[in-house]
Amino acid sequence: MIKYTLDCDQGHRFESWFQSGPAYDDLHARGLVTCPDCGSAQVAKAIMAPSVKTAKRAELAEKLQALRAEVEANSDYVGRDFVREARAMHLGEAPERAIHGEARLDEAKALLDEGVPVMPLPFIPKAKTN
Repeated sequence: MIKYTLDCDQGHRFESWFQSGPAYDDLHARGLVTCPDCGSAQVAKAIMAPSVKTAKRAELAEKLQALRAEVEANSDYVGRDFVREARAMHLGEAPERAIHGEARLDEAKALLDEGVPVMPLPFIPKAKTN
């Protein structure tokens, strides 16, 4: 089954289901696809966005949890010192290592402008206590 959005020559828009694309083409060619509002057989497929299946929320949440675990296991949490630490590593003033932490948007943009490779994470870091 396939659903098409259709427009008639009188300006009406409607949706209809068909067994397949070729089935629609056959019915249309025989003048059997008509507008439910005015009965016109002068109908054409409207431009439609493709139907894309999105990830399920649970699957997405699971992937985000796995990403968080990976980041937390393989980098040091530096909290609000992130900007200072990232800049120091970039300038060679501190040993390079994987870090994650917190920065305001303007601070992150400034780092990028300086050539410091940073990227936002799709979650808020958990504060670590030492």
